[in-house]
Amino acid sequence: MSINQQRIAAFDEDLRKSFQIHALKIEDESHLHAGHAGAASGGGHFRLEIVAPEFKGLNLVARHRAVYAALNRHIPKEIHALTISALSPDEIDS
Repeated sequence: MSINQQRIAAFDEDLRKSFQIHALKIEDESHLHAGHAGAASGGGHFRLEIVAPEFKGLNLVARHRAVYAALNRHIPKEIHALTISALSPDEIDS
């Protein structure tokens, strides 16, 4: 298992501890940012798509804060940049 696969597995585990996940997709986009000054520290660029009931009624900023709180131990060492799409299940079904 590569270092980024290990990182993604750890992110997955921490998110599942914080949310009742209906759907989760984590993609490593670090290769798109090769040579980026901020990535020199070793932290990667990731895209996260998450569907969980905890996001119902929360605005975008509150949703992002909840995700950042769940992944706090990984920022900034393992996660340099994170693109987040956080939805509640009813937003998917409608």
